[in-house]
Amino acid sequence: MESILSSKLFATRRGTIMLGVGAAVLAAIALLVYLNQYRNSVNSGVQPMSVLVAKSLIQKGTPGDVVGSTKLFQVASIPRDQVKNGTFVDPKTLTGKVAAVDIYPGQQLTAADFAIGNQSALTQSLARDQRAVVVPLDSPSQVGGQISRGDRVDVWVVLTAQGTNGVSRPVVREVLQDMYVLNAGVSGGVTLRATPKQAGMLIYASSNAKIWLALRPSVGSTQTRPPVISANDLLGG
Repeated sequence: MESILSSKLFATRRGTIMLGVGAAVLAAIALLVYLNQYRNSVNSGVQPMSVLVAKSLIQKGTPGDVVGSTKLFQVASIPRDQVKNGTFVDPKTLTGKVAAVDIYPGQQLTAADFAIGNQSALTQSLARDQRAVVVPLDSPSQVGGQISRGDRVDVWVVLTAQGTNGVSRPVVREVLQDMYVLNAGVSGGVTLRATPKQAGMLIYASSNAKIWLALRPSVGSTQTRPPVISANDLLGG
């Protein structure tokens, strides 16, 4: 009888110990799974993400096209858990939008900071130091009417220049390069985006000389030293 009781007691203790060991193993596994998930969540939170932030003050009303094309932004690497909702990661997504509030240097550019702009207005493509100026041209001067919005052109001027010997002679000179076309074919003219000085040069040339535009390639074009062409170049002198 005593032997049977001892055997049952031993079996009960062994079962209890096994249950305890099993529970401890399960608890350890659960702890490892939790720690692994926690570590993954922490790592994903600190993993950097490239987003757009303001490089300088972006005033309310600034077109998104201008922000994207004049580099008022910069790409910053920010921990993922610090990235705001709706933050822009591609400058192309700013097209057609306008800053709804002042955005300060270092501030993330978010969808909440921008509103839909009037895409038909030329002002949506002008920065603070840029102007829209219309150059009146005939068809050959504007590449046979084949220039359209978004193209890049060089501006050539035909005028009479006086040499060092006092003799006047006609010359052709490239005065501006890589000018952005805002509009074309309206009332026989081409609207160019220019600085105030460039606008003045174009107005002066329109009033005192003849302007020709040369269409640039859409990609791969480079700036060159502006040439001056005279009769000597044509005659091989």
